Amino acid sequence: MARYTAAVCRLCRREGMKLFLKGDRCYTGKCSIDRRGYAPGQHGQGRKKISEYGVQLREKQKARRIYGVLERQFGRYYELAARMKGMTGVNLLTLLETRLDNVVYRLGFARSRAEARQLVRHGHFAVNGRKVSIPSFRVRAGDEVSVREGSRNLPLFAELAQVAAARTVPAWLESVPAELKARVLRLPEREEIDVPVQEHLIVELYSK
Repeated sequence: MARYTAAVCRLCRREGMKLFLKGDRCYTGKCSIDRRGYAPGQHGQGRKKISEYGVQLREKQKARRIYGVLERQFGRYYELAARMKGMTGVNLLTLLETRLDNVVYRLGFARSRAEARQLVRHGHFAVNGRKVSIPSFRVRAGDEVSVREGSRNLPLFAELAQVAAARTVPAWLESVPAELKARVLRLPEREEIDVPVQEHLIVELYSK
């Protein structure tokens, strides 16, 4: 499975903002944005005028990088969102937000989406009692997401249970950290998706 393997801190610097790709490190003084708040590369500190297309492209890249989705997969999400009823941009964010790896992260069962993706791939989670090892698995209203029985005694999940207990869970999810399980109450509303993305710019980019 293709995935981004280079330094993720460069991605935050390229977008000029914290994307919280490395979990707890992003809240410390080691964060690359705090230390070098300019774009990476030889010309990163130069002043550049960004075109309209460039602004739209940056929004798309930002969304891709936040959710850890590669280009072709992101394009498929957009095509699906465009076929759904409602606003295409909101549909796109809803599809990304209801990925299993993102739900695991939102629940506090992982410190970052990258860690959530790895834990899901390793088969530590179940949806409605069935093992799911596909990070892009789309959860639906009424689904129960839980750590599998065989993984609950691992030291990692004992620690993550404490992380989950301290995490503020979105209103569309209901979490029971002590039992390492949660339920998807409904699909998220746009105002509940707290990602710094202007989805209408992504729609404009793909509409050209």
